[in-house]
Amino acid sequence: MSQLNAPRELTTARLLLRKPAIEDAQPLFDAYVSDPEIPRYMTWVAHREVGETEAFLRFCLSNWEEGSSFEYVIERLQDPGNPVGMIGMHPGPGRVGFGYVLAREHWNRGYMTEALKALVDWSLSQDGIHRAQAFCDLENPASARIMEKAGMTREGILRRYSLHPNLSDAPRDCFMYAKVR
Repeated sequence: MSQLNAPRELTTARLLLRKPAIEDAQPLFDAYVSDPEIPRYMTWVAHREVGETEAFLRFCLSNWEEGSSFEYVIERLQDPGNPVGMIGMHPGPGRVGFGYVLAREHWNRGYMTEALKALVDWSLSQDGIHRAQAFCDLENPASARIMEKAGMTREGILRRYSLHPNLSDAPRDCFMYAKVR
């Protein structure tokens, strides 16, 4: 059970982060989930049919109800109802981990930095949370830069840490980033 009472919604200057709904499956599938380039450095492969996305959202909602993780759909305030990505908050003892993904057409606009910074800052303001962390494949400098711009510091390399099936059948080395209070 989570020690976090995650907000159902969080608004930033340009974004709405909100709890997902099954109805998000088709828009998410269309925006990025079916794009084989998007999960290159991820732990999942592109979805071939929207039913896979629906199953993923059911899993997310179940985890949300259990308090084991909190996935947020990301929408631009100027374009409500059209998801552009997701960001997950994964609590552990005294810490929160993050993972994120954004549709290719929205890369390099600062959206993910804005979303990550908002959730990192929120999580570190919660009692009992002293560490916000995230990792990325060594070959993913764009993700590393997002974490740096969100105020996280590179702590080191985790050897053979995460399986990225789009790149290799073996676990890959990753950079670990964190912000602490």
